[in-house]
Amino acid sequence: MSGEETEAPSEEDVAADEPDPDAPASSEAANENAQLFGVWDVTEIAYEDPSTKRYMTVTPIAHTMGRHASKQFKKSEISLVERLINRLMQTEENTGKKQQATRIVRDAFDIVHERTEENPVQILVTAVENAAPREETVRLKYGGISVPKAVDVAPQRRVDQALLFISDAVASATYKSSTPAAEALANELVAAADYDVEGSYSISQKEERERVAAAAR
Repeated sequence: MSGEETEAPSEEDVAADEPDPDAPASSEAANENAQLFGVWDVTEIAYEDPSTKRYMTVTPIAHTMGRHASKQFKKSEISLVERLINRLMQTEENTGKKQQATRIVRDAFDIVHERTEENPVQILVTAVENAAPREETVRLKYGGISVPKAVDVAPQRRVDQALLFISDAVASATYKSSTPAAEALANELVAAADYDVEGSYSISQKEERERVAAAAR
């Protein structure tokens, strides 16, 4: 045989190239270059509301397969995008259809990016912050009389209510309508991020709830 002989790699070089089997899959090294849906960067998301920041986790994972389902208060560790997908999945037409709900959110993010030229994950975070109510009413009974009383909303419930308003907006816009769900979701996210009271269903619901609470103080 002619030519120069290549030197075989040593065992130390082979071991250095192999991944560590004991390293957790959720380590920072694993998520450093990961992107949501393979497109969107989630490492530089800005939060304007410090009260809800702790309860809005954004990760590149959009489907955790229910690993936190049986753990109390663990839903705040799930990505905000997956929580939106799960909320959309709870409507009648999408019940149990996780892949279909995921496709709706993915297509909506593409539409949001085309309209705003911004990261749609940032638009979602801003929309949830704007649509989260700060006050609501509870019913207190004095004898046989029920009296409304204004109370502050816990930060975790604020995020839950904002996601509920956004999903209700999509269901309302697509009911007996030819509007695609992805387009309806994109319209709602953009309007809520801009705090458009007239154009956003979730913002109008938040304003109405706070107005009723202000009257019950």
